[in-house]
Amino acid sequence: MNEKRKRPKKHKRLLTTILMLILIFCCIYIATVISIWRYGKKDLKQQADVAIVLGASLSSDGVSPVFRERLNHGIWLYQNGYVDKIILTGGLGEGSYQSDAFVAGQYVKEQGVPEDDIILEENSHITQENLNNSKEIMDELGYSTAIIVSDPIHMKRSMLMAEDAGIKAYSSPTPTSMYQSRESIVPFLARESILYIGYGVYRVFIKIFNL
Repeated sequence: MNEKRKRPKKHKRLLTTILMLILIFCCIYIATVISIWRYGKKDLKQQADVAIVLGASLSSDGVSPVFRERLNHGIWLYQNGYVDKIILTGGLGEGSYQSDAFVAGQYVKEQGVPEDDIILEENSHITQENLNNSKEIMDELGYSTAIIVSDPIHMKRSMLMAEDAGIKAYSSPTPTSMYQSRESIVPFLARESILYIGYGVYRVFIKIFNL
C-alpha cells in the first residue's frame, strides 16, 4: 500500500522537475533572443588594423546576397579609413572548386579594393573557424585589432567567439542585411539563439574540463 502511494508522489516530483527545467530553458531562451536582437542594433566600430568579414557561402553566379552585403560593409569600412586590410573568410563549399573567400576577393577587387589589401582565409566552414583562422593570420602579419563584420543577428555569438579566439575586436553589423522581413528574421533569430546557448554550454564544458 505504501509503495503505491509513493509512486504517484515520485511521478509528481519528476513531472514538476521536468516542467521547471522547461520553464527555466524558456526563460533563458527568451532572454537570449532579446539580448541578440539588442546587440545587433549596436555599431561599435573604431579604428582597427583589419576588418574580418565572416563568410556566408556562394550562389550560382558568385557571392550570395547575404555575403555580398557583408562584403559591401567591409568595403565601406576600408574606404572610410577604419581599417587598412580586409580578411575574407570561407573555405570550399560542397561542389565548389573555388573557396568562398577567393570568390569574395574577386568581388571586393571589382569594387576598387587593391589586391594587396585583401587577405584570404580559405580553410574555414563555420564561424568559429573563420575567427580562429583569422587570428592566426593576424598573428603572422602582426595585426592586433579587428572589426568583425556580419549580419546584426549573428554579431553577438561572433563577438563571443572572437573574444575566445583572442582577438581584440569591435562589432560592426552590416546596415544592409538581407534579413529584413519577418519571414527571414524569425527563423534566423530562433536558430541563432539556440546556437548561442549551445556555444555557452560548450564554453562552460571546456572550462570545467580544461580542454
